[in-house]
Amino acid sequence: MTGPADRPPGRPAYRPPALQIASLALHAGAVVALAAAPRHWRTIAGTLVANHVALAAASLWPRGSLVGPNQLRLPDAAARRGEVSLTFDDGPDPEVTPRVLDLLDAAGMQASFFVIGRRARAHPRLVAEIASRGHRVENHTETHPPLFACYTAGLLRREILPVQDLIAAATGSPPRLFRAPAGLRNPLLDWVLHTAGLRYVSWTRRGFDAVESNPVAIARRLLHGLAPGDILLLHDGRAHGPRGAGGGNPVVLAALPPVLAALAGRGLRSVAIPGLSSEASGPAPLLQADSAG
Repeated sequence: MTGPADRPPGRPAYRPPALQIASLALHAGAVVALAAAPRHWRTIAGTLVANHVALAAASLWPRGSLVGPNQLRLPDAAARRGEVSLTFDDGPDPEVTPRVLDLLDAAGMQASFFVIGRRARAHPRLVAEIASRGHRVENHTETHPPLFACYTAGLLRREILPVQDLIAAATGSPPRLFRAPAGLRNPLLDWVLHTAGLRYVSWTRRGFDAVESNPVAIARRLLHGLAPGDILLLHDGRAHGPRGAGGGNPVVLAALPPVLAALAGRGLRSVAIPGLSSEASGPAPLLQADSAG
């Protein structure tokens, strides 16, 4: 982990989540207990297994915060202004993303695009265009691996750090936000994000457009119970497809217009998620899951 000598200026020291601290303390206690009473090894081993099951369950809770802070909503000040945030994952796609940008421009809305590194590398001009139109480009891993939540710290860094440099080269600014594939992570990710200067973001509600083909159903999921401050999840690309190729997600082009119209009709405006504390009027709420997901 980073120490005082190698920590970037202005970045606070890393503080592990309480669940990780408790887990480390449990393992230390297990070593002492095993040395003092080796005949109870089955009980000790069972306790450690239960601990790892709890860590795994917490890691597979996309909107939970037990393995690290997790932004589910915009800052309170943004909610008071009637703002929400549309976010788009798994792009950019040369066919779908430009049309998404046009729809957003026509509605006067801004969004955050969580891009896959290998796709951004194939379309750097499109990444630059996203930023030039006033949207934010954020980090969604290099390859969107399905086993991302099982990765070691070294593998996590290999999936995250190259995307930082790539997006910075294309847009002039490195990402400040990160979203894991399918929202699945593990306890090591929080430290890796801290060292990279990234904050973890999930969502308040999602349309399930990565698996849903009905745009009416997608829009309904996003709009039912929608409130100021919500973060909405859509996809302009598909992380995986036939032969693993991925591609665009054209259903979003049918689902997005009614969502944009509904936002305008309700007096709401979509903005990009603030990436730095100085970009927001107050701290973003870091919440655990609720019924909106």
